[in-house]
Amino acid sequence: MLVTGTDTEVGKTITTAAIAAAAQTAGLKVAVVKPGQTGTATGEPGDADTVTRLAAPATARTLASYPDPLAPLAAARVAAAEPLELYAAVDAIREEAGRHDLVLVEGAGGLLVPMGLRPSGEPWTVADLAVSLGAPAVVVARAGLGTLNHTALTLEALERRAVPAGVVLGAWPAEPELVHWANLTDLVPTLLGVLPDGAGGMDPGVFRRSASGWLTPALYGVLDDWRAWAEDVH
Repeated sequence: MLVTGTDTEVGKTITTAAIAAAAQTAGLKVAVVKPGQTGTATGEPGDADTVTRLAAPATARTLASYPDPLAPLAAARVAAAEPLELYAAVDAIREEAGRHDLVLVEGAGGLLVPMGLRPSGEPWTVADLAVSLGAPAVVVARAGLGTLNHTALTLEALERRAVPAGVVLGAWPAEPELVHWANLTDLVPTLLGVLPDGAGGMDPGVFRRSASGWLTPALYGVLDDWRAWAEDVH
């Protein structure tokens, strides 16, 4: 399962952790793979570290890391490092799939961000990875203004590639406004989950116990009433 987003900083990592936690609560052995981690020069924990802290999956693995906070292919070029090759990523993910019940693959930025190179020398994206793996996608989106257009564009790109996809709102605000309620209503047909803003700052034990309540059964959760959740969560 690929976890992508409509943009950067929309909550992909916390959503990945929530799905991992809910799946483990359901009894699955989970691996999380981050194909390309950038911005490592800051010294801050990487996305796989954050997922490990919050959800403690059986495996959390990063395939390639680069110092600068850029798209992975650009970061590799700036660092004069070897870019991640598409089929090396595919093989690594399939290897984990042979040892786990569920593999979650967290992308970088949005769906069409250049991740690395194909053997031909052409760039590849998370969308290409989903097609190569035959995997469904979870699109993490913002709750606020502009999200309907960005989400529709991402879903359309996935539909053109015959990749099944649904949406998770990565950060539902503590004090939602009209725009948030309107977006929630419009996204319900594709909505697979809604995470509270600040979920990543929770105590890990609380996070793991709560995650199933943020996600629908399609993502190993129990959520089935969006408005009741959104009104009660804070």
